[in-house]
Amino acid sequence: MAPDPARFAALLCEYCLDVQPGQQVVVRSSTLAAPLLLALQEELLVREAWPLIRAELPGADEAFWQHARDAHLDGFPAAELAEAQATDASIGIQAPANTRSLAHVDAGRMARAARARAPVREAALARRWCLTLWPTAAGAQQAGMGTTEFAAFVRRALFLDRGDATAAWGELRHFQARLIERLQDARELRIEAEGTDLTLSVEGRTWINSDGKRNMPSGEVFTGPHEASAEGRIRFTIPSSPRGVEVADITLDFREGRVVDAHAQRGEEYLKATLATDEGASRLGEIGIGTNFGIDRPVGAILFDEKIGGTVHLAVGRSYPETGGTNESAVHWDVICDLRRGGTLYADGEPIQRDGRFLV
Repeated sequence: MAPDPARFAALLCEYCLDVQPGQQVVVRSSTLAAPLLLALQEELLVREAWPLIRAELPGADEAFWQHARDAHLDGFPAAELAEAQATDASIGIQAPANTRSLAHVDAGRMARAARARAPVREAALARRWCLTLWPTAAGAQQAGMGTTEFAAFVRRALFLDRGDATAAWGELRHFQARLIERLQDARELRIEAEGTDLTLSVEGRTWINSDGKRNMPSGEVFTGPHEASAEGRIRFTIPSSPRGVEVADITLDFREGRVVDAHAQRGEEYLKATLATDEGASRLGEIGIGTNFGIDRPVGAILFDEKIGGTVHLAVGRSYPETGGTNESAVHWDVICDLRRGGTLYADGEPIQRDGRFLV
C-alpha cells in the first residue's frame, strides 16, 4: 500500500518543516508524484502558507543534459538564485520515471555544472529544507521489487505504517541521543570489515541527531571528521547511484585525509571524475551511522540506503558546518559500508557496533 498522501503531507509540513502562516515553501518533484504534490498544496494552504509547486515532466532532466550549452554549464538563471534567497523552506521529492536517465551524461560536464551552481546550492541549504521520496515504478524496478511491495517498503521506512508517525520518530530520536552521548567525547573512530581498515579523528566535532527533520526517512547520527585525519582503506559494497550512474564495489585509499587511490567495479570513470571536481572533493565531509532498522535492504536510493541500520557511510566533499567540519566542495556524495556481516565500528578502541548490532 502506498503512503497516504494526506498523512505524508502533514508529516512533512508539521514534523519536518514546522510550516508557519505566510511562509513561502517551494515543492519540487516530477509529475509522477502528483498525489503528494496535490496533498502538499492543500496542507500548505490550510496552514496559510504559500505553496510554490515546481513539477518537472518525466524526461526533462535527460533533455537538459542533451541540449545544454556552455552557458548552461557555467552559470545559472538569476531567478533560481533569487527564489532560493527569498523563500522560507523547500521540499524535494524524488519520483523518477527512469533511474538511469543520466547514466550516459559525461561526469565532467556534471562536475562543471555543480561548481557553477554553488551559490544556488548554498542559498538553498541556508533555508529550511527536507528531502523525501514518492514510490514510482522505476524506483521499484531499481529496488528489485514489485510496485506494491516497494510502496509498502517506503511506507514502513517513513513510519507511516504506525498509528502515530511523529511519536515513532520521537522514539528514534531518543535512541540516537543516547548513541550520541557515547560518541560525543570520542577522539578516534575505526572501521573494520572485509577489505576495510580505516581510522579517522572526530575529536571536538559535533554529532548531529538526524531524526527526519531534513531527510524523510532518516535514521542516522553524523559528524564531520577532521579533514586531514583519514588513514587506511575502506570498501563500500552497497552500490551507489548518484544522478543515475551506478557505481558499485568502491574501494578508497586515504592518506592524511585525502583519497590517493580509487577503484570501482562499475562506474570507475564517474568515481574518479567526481573526486577531481575540486580541491575538497577528495576529502571527507561526513561520517554517518545508520540506525533505521525499518530499512533492511538497499534499494538504490542513497536517501534510504545510507540510513540502513547496521551500516556506516562516508561522504566525500562538502562538510555540514553545524558539525564543525570545514571541508568545502561542490560535491557531497554518501557511500555506504555494510557492517552487518563481519564488520565492527570502534570508538577509541571500544566496539560500538558489531555485525550490524549496537553494543552501547
